[in-house]
Amino acid sequence: MKQMYFADVEYAGKRKQTRRERFLIEMDQGLPWEGLIALIEPHYPKGEGGRPSYPLLAMLRVHLMQNWLGCSDPAMEESLYDTTILRQFVGLHLDRIPDETTILNFRRLLEKHELAGGILQVINGYLGDRGLMLRQGMVVDAMIIHEPSSTKNKDGKRDPERHQTKKGNQHFFGTKAQIGIDVESGLVHSLVGTAANVADVTQVYQLLHGEETYVCGDAGCTGVEKRAEHQNRTMIWSIAARPSSDRKQGKKSLNGRMRRKIEYAKAQVRAKVEHPFRVIKRQFGYTKVRFRGLSKNIAQQTTLFALSNLWMVRKRLLNAGEVRL
Repeated sequence: MKQMYFADVEYAGKRKQTRRERFLIEMDQGLPWEGLIALIEPHYPKGEGGRPSYPLLAMLRVHLMQNWLGCSDPAMEESLYDTTILRQFVGLHLDRIPDETTILNFRRLLEKHELAGGILQVINGYLGDRGLMLRQGMVVDAMIIHEPSSTKNKDGKRDPERHQTKKGNQHFFGTKAQIGIDVESGLVHSLVGTAANVADVTQVYQLLHGEETYVCGDAGCTGVEKRAEHQNRTMIWSIAARPSSDRKQGKKSLNGRMRRKIEYAKAQVRAKVEHPFRVIKRQFGYTKVRFRGLSKNIAQQTTLFALSNLWMVRKRLLNAGEVRL
């Protein structure tokens, strides 16, 4: 029997379930743990000839929780020591908590073997088996993620893999997460990470999965149907018109009013693409890139969007009984 610590005894007698506790319970029940373990296990060290490795499931739980809470490696280690509910979710006790280096090494293991994309596929496959991804229509959009202004590093410079871009009258420096979502469910099925100055229209072909019959996009995708990589595709392109084209028609003319109604209908469909962005920004607190180097940030963004899919349908999974303990 494991030793009970004072913090555990005190926590067992609490009278209220917190929002964080409810969140962890819901995500724990909704995640396809077996599929994720099968994905990572072939690459996970066995700990032979030395101190045994931490259980893979425990390290995976730490990694996902770190993404949900937006913690650095040292902050994640301290949170495990400080907070009983986090230790209970991970399944560890105070006598053996992974340090920040162990947490870092696990993240690097996932990056080295490019397993973040696999996590997205496992989760989407799990949701697809339950009829939550129809994959007929698609919406594409991009989100600019800022880089912190600090240059406290060895070179004294900002990350050379990120660039500046202008949106409206504002300048941004950082990366761009370009995603494709399912029109019906609003769930993310593909992601491309680039520097902020890469045009949206050039990345659409990487977001398509081949089963869609129509694609919606904002004005940044104007002319996508004319690009060489899409010449042989038979689908409907529903791309927003640029504001300048509305001004040419005249706001009060019949053509102008009809165009505004059409654009409004397009915008209603495209609105679903904002939901995953809201989840990772507001629910998971991801508003600035956390690592130096494009590949590391793409891996984290892919994991976050995979988790956002579960977050958006967690109630439906729980109500339908489609949960795993």
